[in-house]
Amino acid sequence: MSLQSFIDQAISPWMQEEGPDHDIVLSTRIRLARNFTDVPFPLMAAEEELKIVSNWIKEHFSEKSFAQYENFEYFAMEDLKPLEKQVLVEKHLVSPFLVERQKESGVLLSKNEQVSLMVNEEDHMRLQLYFPGLQLERGLEEAFKFDDWLEEKIDYAFDENRGYLTSCPTNVGTGIRASVMMHLPALTLTGKIRKMVPAINQLGFVVRGIYGEGSEAAGNIYQISNQVTLGRSEQDIIQDLHSVVEQLIARERDARQMLIDQSGLRLEDRIFRSYGILKHSRIIESKEAAKCLSDLRLAIDIGYIKNLSTAILNELMTLTQPAFLQQYAQETLTPEQRDMKRATIIRERLRLEEQ
Repeated sequence: MSLQSFIDQAISPWMQEEGPDHDIVLSTRIRLARNFTDVPFPLMAAEEELKIVSNWIKEHFSEKSFAQYENFEYFAMEDLKPLEKQVLVEKHLVSPFLVERQKESGVLLSKNEQVSLMVNEEDHMRLQLYFPGLQLERGLEEAFKFDDWLEEKIDYAFDENRGYLTSCPTNVGTGIRASVMMHLPALTLTGKIRKMVPAINQLGFVVRGIYGEGSEAAGNIYQISNQVTLGRSEQDIIQDLHSVVEQLIARERDARQMLIDQSGLRLEDRIFRSYGILKHSRIIESKEAAKCLSDLRLAIDIGYIKNLSTAILNELMTLTQPAFLQQYAQETLTPEQRDMKRATIIRERLRLEEQ
C-alpha cells in the first residue's frame, strides 16, 4: 500500500478540512452522555443487561443514515483485534476505557467518522461529533439534532430537577462535554501557558493533553473542555468555553508575534532545525517527532514555510502513533522498529507534500 492511499483510507475526511481559526484550533468536539431509563448503568449492570443496550443500538441504528451522517456501522469491541482497537483510540473515535471494557461494548460510526456513538462505556451511550477548527455553536446544533433522532427510539434516563442522569456525578444535568483541541506552541515556549492553566481551571474548565485526562500535551497540543454540567444550560457552557478559547487564541497570536519580534532568528533556527530532523531522520521517537511537528506547524502558520499545507500536523500526529505505524507496516513492531517506521513515514509524507 502506498503512503498516499494509506492516508486516504486512514484519516477521517473531516480531519482533512480547515475550519475557523485553523491556525490555532485543530478541532471541536461535542460529547453528550445518555442512558436508557430502564437498564442499570454500565458500571453496575450485568452482561445480559448491557446486551439489551448493544442489541438495541445495532437493531435500530446500524446501516442507517441521518442527515449528512451516512451509513452507520456498529463495531463490537470484542470482535476487533487489539491493533484495530488502538487505531480507534488514536483517532479519538473511542476512549481507552471503552476498549478495556470489552463485554458488550462497541461503537457506532458514521461513514465519514464525524459521528461516534460509544456504547456501554461509562454510560450506555456517549455521542461524539467532531468538526475542524472552532465550531462550538454548530457542533452543539448538530449534536442536538442527532440526539433528538436517537431519542425517537430510546427512553432516556432523565429527572425533571437534575436533568440527564449519568454514571459520574460531574456529567449529571446536561450531560455535555465540549472540547476544543488547540495548538499553543508560543504560549508554551514563553512559559505563559503555566500561568494561564490555573486561571482557566478556576473558571470551571480543564486543560488536558491530546488524549484527554492523564495525557501529556504532546506537540504543544492542549484540549480545553468544560467540567461542570449541572445547573447550567448547554448554550451557557458553550458560550463560556467559546470565550475562553477566543482569549487563548488572542494570547497565542500575541505570543507568536512577540517571538518573531524579539527572538526571530532563534525561532527561525529552531524551526528549520526541526524541519531538517523531520526530513532526514532515520530514527525518531514519538516525543521528538511531536516537538518537531509542532515547530513545523508553527512555521507554516506564521509564513516561514510556504510549500506545506496546514493539514500536515493533523495527519502526521495521527499517522505516527504506535497503532497506525503497525497498521501501515501490516505487522507488529518493536519500539525501535516503530521509531524507524515513524521516521520513514514522516520523510515520505513531506516528500509527497513538496512534489
